[in-house]
Amino acid sequence: MRLRRILNNTKSTKRRSPLWFYLILILIPVLFFVILEIFLVLINYGRDGDQWIKLTETKQMLNPDIAWRYFLDTREVPQSNNDAFDIVKRENTFRVFVLGGSSAQGFPFSPNGTFSRYIRDRLELLYPDYYIEVVNIAITATNSYTIRDLLPGVLEQQPDLILIYAGHNEYYGAFGVGSNENIGNSRSIVNLLIWLNKFRSIQLVRDVISSITNLFSNDEGSKEQGGTLMARIVKEQLIPLDSEMFNAGLHQFEGNFEDIIEMTVKAGVPVIIGNLVSNLKDQKPFISVGNDTDKNADSVFNGANRQLLIGNIEQADSLYRLAKDLDALRFRAPEKINEIIFNLAQKYNCTFIDIESTFNAQSPDGIVGYNLIVDHLHPSLEGYQLIGEAFFESMIENNLLPTKTDTHFSESEQDSIVVVNFAFSHLDSLIAKIRLMGLLNDWPFVEKRDFSFLNQLELKDKIDSIAYNIAVKNSNWEKGHREAADWYLQKNDFINFAKEYQVLISQYPFKLSDYDYAASELINVKEFELAYNFLNKRFKESPDAFSAKWLGNINLNNGRIDEAIVYLNQSSSFDKTDAQVYFNLTGAYIQNEQYDKALESIESCLKVKPDFANAQYLKDKLLEITSK
Repeated sequence: MRLRRILNNTKSTKRRSPLWFYLILILIPVLFFVILEIFLVLINYGRDGDQWIKLTETKQMLNPDIAWRYFLDTREVPQSNNDAFDIVKRENTFRVFVLGGSSAQGFPFSPNGTFSRYIRDRLELLYPDYYIEVVNIAITATNSYTIRDLLPGVLEQQPDLILIYAGHNEYYGAFGVGSNENIGNSRSIVNLLIWLNKFRSIQLVRDVISSITNLFSNDEGSKEQGGTLMARIVKEQLIPLDSEMFNAGLHQFEGNFEDIIEMTVKAGVPVIIGNLVSNLKDQKPFISVGNDTDKNADSVFNGANRQLLIGNIEQADSLYRLAKDLDALRFRAPEKINEIIFNLAQKYNCTFIDIESTFNAQSPDGIVGYNLIVDHLHPSLEGYQLIGEAFFESMIENNLLPTKTDTHFSESEQDSIVVVNFAFSHLDSLIAKIRLMGLLNDWPFVEKRDFSFLNQLELKDKIDSIAYNIAVKNSNWEKGHREAADWYLQKNDFINFAKEYQVLISQYPFKLSDYDYAASELINVKEFELAYNFLNKRFKESPDAFSAKWLGNINLNNGRIDEAIVYLNQSSSFDKTDAQVYFNLTGAYIQNEQYDKALESIESCLKVKPDFANAQYLKDKLLEITSK
């Protein structure tokens, strides 16, 4: 009996280990990973996990390595368009963020042929006194998991508005239910892993696992179904309508999207969400399953074609949509994705735009095909501009823009001006054409990829060669455009020279030397009107003596005297040693009959350079006038 009591007391004692003992047991592995993380940061191991990276002292952009959070088993990961914005938001800034996949990013016309560029250009036209930032951080082959992960960092950047166009990649995008990157259908686990992937210690674990896996792997290309990321990322090709995997994809999208909208509502940041458009009429189903005619995608698609042929438009539209939904290869978002977008926008009172209806209204028979879509779901350049216009009109209708502007342009005039002056060159068109051909000659558009078309491309001139190198050999996009600009300049093709630098500045507005170089070269050949645009943008980005001087000179030559006086005075405030500025300012004051100020200016000119041509003569004449 006594022995039993002793044993019981011993057990009780063991059960009563102090609380600090268990805390230490928990803290030891945590402390280990904290120390490991600090060490890895100190030795700069792996990739920077921060969401934003510093470009200059004042500018930042989305980390080009950010996609490594979402792609665990893909060799080459995509990047965003690398749009830059201010680290410290200026007082007069209107800042917009765009999130989504490849359609939001602008494939195959990125970085400049995007709806975000249309929106930025139109905002700059409408609000010349504001500093406009439209930051596109969409990434190809990503889905709602990526948007959910990036959004908190976006909200920290004080956005005035967020635009979302996403949903096509939900099944095969990173961590999608049919993706090579899938790790299960638990949103909690996936989102936790994405959060952990920010840390370098997790990168180390991933690298170790990858190295071990490669040691025992004989098939280097087992996961490389084709040359494009679209072909490589698919694991589960067959996801039939209403199957368990189909419904898992919908659940994933709805859960993540609800989280996304809740975050924006809580932060008090307005968001506009667009539904999705795809090629219904001209893209037959990729994979058709089943023998039942009513449930076989190909049979339904053929029935839609017959209905269209006899003019039964409503029935044809309905069948095209059903054929898309029955397509077992889920590259195009099913109708239920659009239903979820609409219902969540309604639930949280967010702004919703019906982009699909906008496209239908601009399509023959009201059904979208190759008229506005270049493949299965990516819009044409005109299509992207149409999306931009739809978002912009929604911004106006829902009072999501800055205070009213005094612009004298109507909405249709604004659209025309933006489209005509769009920063998209012939080189950009050629790059997009080759990118698109690469996509269409790979799976799933063909059974086996065939890039023999590359050998048949006719490279007629320098621009063709540059486009080939960028699209095929992955040459530097920026360097290519500079080469194109220099080639045009050598040929005295100043319009296309200016277009290339317009493209460069549209992508890299913070590179001030580009404004100065383009303007200087155009001024040297007396192309003053072409130079004016660069000078004006340069002055708005970062005013200096050079841009102010030439804006003043050009305005003076064109009879815009008041504007000339403003700019020339500003130039003299930046540089008090430029006699030419004072001389030109004198001429402007004389034309305005402000003779006292003209006399002050010519005296400043002579003070800087006593022998400046005609300055003394002009002073004598002004003395005669002012003495009367």
